[in-house]
Amino acid sequence: MEFRVLGPVEVRRDGESIVLSGTKVKTVLAALLLARGRVVSDAQLSRLLWGWNPPVTVSAQIYTYISRLRMRLGDGVRIARQLPGYALDAGDARIDFLEFERLSRLGTEAQEAGDVERAGALLRDALELWRGPALSNVTEFLADTELPRLEEARAVTLENRIEADLELGRHRGLIPELTSLVSEFPVRERMRAQLMKALYQCGRQADALTAYHAGRRVLADELGVDPGAELASVYQAVLTGDPAVAPPARAAVARTAPPSTLPADVPEFTGRRAELAELGRLLPPSGGRSWHTRRFLVAGMPGIGKTALAVRAANESLDAFPDGRLYVNLSRPDGRPADPRDLLVGMLRSLGEPMGTGESDLDELVRLYRTRTTGRRILILLDNAVSELQLSPLLPGAPEPGVLITSQTLLGPIGGLHTRVLGPLSTQESLRMLTASADPARVAAEPQAALDIARYCAGLPLAVRIVATRLAARPSSSLRRFADRLAQPHGRLRELEARGLSVPRSLEAALGRLDGDQRRLLLLLPRLGREEFSVRSAARSLGLGAAPLEAALESLVDQGLLGFSDERDEPVYRLNSLVRLVAETSRYAREVERSAA
Repeated sequence: MEFRVLGPVEVRRDGESIVLSGTKVKTVLAALLLARGRVVSDAQLSRLLWGWNPPVTVSAQIYTYISRLRMRLGDGVRIARQLPGYALDAGDARIDFLEFERLSRLGTEAQEAGDVERAGALLRDALELWRGPALSNVTEFLADTELPRLEEARAVTLENRIEADLELGRHRGLIPELTSLVSEFPVRERMRAQLMKALYQCGRQADALTAYHAGRRVLADELGVDPGAELASVYQAVLTGDPAVAPPARAAVARTAPPSTLPADVPEFTGRRAELAELGRLLPPSGGRSWHTRRFLVAGMPGIGKTALAVRAANESLDAFPDGRLYVNLSRPDGRPADPRDLLVGMLRSLGEPMGTGESDLDELVRLYRTRTTGRRILILLDNAVSELQLSPLLPGAPEPGVLITSQTLLGPIGGLHTRVLGPLSTQESLRMLTASADPARVAAEPQAALDIARYCAGLPLAVRIVATRLAARPSSSLRRFADRLAQPHGRLRELEARGLSVPRSLEAALGRLDGDQRRLLLLLPRLGREEFSVRSAARSLGLGAAPLEAALESLVDQGLLGFSDERDEPVYRLNSLVRLVAETSRYAREVERSAA
């Protein structure tokens, strides 16, 4: 749920507006929200609703407004009767003026710390929460009480953001905005001083001095005072050409080197042209500021090359993400999901945030992470995701960062997520990868043996890499001899292990992550005796009902262990030959015998 007061008072749930009828109800809600959880007395509510002329039935009417709010807001928000009034507990709802204050505070802190670009992004995000004049649909009594404080906070934040833009050398684009602001707030001396700086930095010294003299007349006529120290000092600096008001030097606004923690690219990367073209088209941010997030999931079975594709796509998009590229492995070596706290601490350190050993509050880490990534064109690669719940705290809250996710499984609903499922490489693509990885002369000398090896790798880039590694360690060995060993089905898996890489171990781990019913079905599929099959043919062969079998097969597709195609008259499922071999030799195979018994 989201509460808004920086504009018309409004409540939204799941993106839809909740109807609140009448100015009085909105006034009561705004008063309770602005009290920040403190008790608002009946007497205070009365003054905010009717001024000094309340009706005789004041208590009954306030009770009616509270009852309407409780009914419209539901159980997620608690409005408690606490003498002498009422208090509102918004739970985990988002309240725009509190978010404005948080972003403004963080922006000011960043400005004081010298991180001007981050400060400007945070302050800009804070100001974008304003949707017009605050409290525009409440009683005049509440507006007169609360609006001056809110407008002052907005003006200070606006001045700080303009100061950040001046430090970043954006003076030319500021002049129209500052001219309008000085007209709207003629006695705010800081805004006038900022207009003078921007004019001077654009080479318009005379206009800067004219702005000063106009301000001096306004202050004298309306307030009977002379310009203050800040405005006077800027006037003197403009008059004498002081370097203090000169355009910032490039070195002053230069950023530190952006973080880059991506794994090494795979030199022998082959194929995937359509996938790379799609990511290259959709991943880079479009011009201007948009709230459409760019999140992409690359899914597929173990060893299919998800990480290699994501790293290659990230490297081909370097120019689109000048603020850095982060890589995070979401799985531990044993396959268990990593703790998001540890991941966030590591990411924040890469982003230049000093992190102590005691940083363990997940909510605070998420807030800090989303603040550090706001306004930054940074690419984040989240590798080996297990579930959408694991991903939630690691997703940036702003639209500028791009997010690439890899996962064996198809994940549940994530806002703005585009999914691409990788299929096996073709035999020719596997052969090209083998040629690029091994000695091309050896492949050219034994083309048929090389083709057979590529075919036995079953389209898995991991298998091709392992074969290439083993061939490189045996430079005098014949490719035909190795192809003959791979030709033996139940010895093939032993050949597909080298130097920590293992096809059978990866696939066995994937079997272990299945639930019991999914695993039993997968272990039954080799009995069909073919790699491609329809639901009807499998149901006849296995003696199972077609409808429940189709649902179970679909769950294996979602887990990345079964291929699927609907290009024929009826859908066809594909069992990869290496998955079949692992299923036949797996330690889980005895489950099939128990099930049959």
